[in-house]
Amino acid sequence: MPEHPSAPHHLVEEGARLERVATGATWAEGPVWLPRRRAVRFSDIHTNRILEYSEETGELTVVSDDAEYTNGRTLDLDGHVVECSHGRRAVQRDTAVGPGDAHRPITLVERFGRARLNSPNDVVVASDGAIWFTDPAYGIKRPVEGHAGDEEYGDRYVFRYDEKADALTPVVIDVEAPNGLAFSPDESLLYVADSSLSPADPDTTDTARPRGHSIHVYDVVEGRHAKNGRPLVEVSPGLPDGIRVDVEGRIWSSSLSGVQVFTPDGERLLDLAVPEKTANLCFGGDDGRTLYIAASSSLYRIRTTTTDASTAARGRASR
Repeated sequence: MPEHPSAPHHLVEEGARLERVATGATWAEGPVWLPRRRAVRFSDIHTNRILEYSEETGELTVVSDDAEYTNGRTLDLDGHVVECSHGRRAVQRDTAVGPGDAHRPITLVERFGRARLNSPNDVVVASDGAIWFTDPAYGIKRPVEGHAGDEEYGDRYVFRYDEKADALTPVVIDVEAPNGLAFSPDESLLYVADSSLSPADPDTTDTARPRGHSIHVYDVVEGRHAKNGRPLVEVSPGLPDGIRVDVEGRIWSSSLSGVQVFTPDGERLLDLAVPEKTANLCFGGDDGRTLYIAASSSLYRIRTTTTDASTAARGRASR
């Protein structure tokens, strides 16, 4: 596969080059590293497929070709995949993530009161096991990303789902198109990407709704409330979609140019060029230092000097 030189930087392993490891998608999204399979699972949303790249064999396989337009995904505290489904308008869990297991998701949450969710987009699991997810309208407004539908609760929120109590609570209501999200290493901060620069309905004539492309940050209070929201940084060119936070608290964001990395104060540290429009990213590999990047038709990777903050959070939860 082609390799692309990158400028030296302390966040990138010395001598590392961006490598395209798989291609053939139409809109690659939602990558997650599966340690038990030593593979990256990701979505090709427009063709309604889930794909998996094996780090061991270098092969790309189809996990599901009737995936109901899955998007973002993460691992829960037991190592199972929690993923967003545009088609089912739900957040679901796939417990079959061992070698050779088939994709068999079960729905966790699909309604807010009597209203169906819009189209859950991205998800994180906190160290207490609570599931936080974004719910913009892309899957019900864009035919290639789901099924046509209405915004039944009338807006687009970030939710927290307490699975033990079966309780769904809005935690962020002031971001126009909440997309990627991530916690700081100590989970005292929640970062939320606003992708409303690209509205869910591209033909809309409603000029009253915001058109933003910033990452917002919130204080997390008592592990369950998001307070004091404020814009942290405007991502340009393009907009922030998927985001991750590393163990030092730096924010890694997708953008039109590739992957941009920011300090917790919003200073840009790195702009890692990717030859295709970037949607999402995740850390993986046996040591957690390989950055996998889902970008339009392809999956790329590059070696870094850091790891994902969620690894530390899960470590705290298991003690």
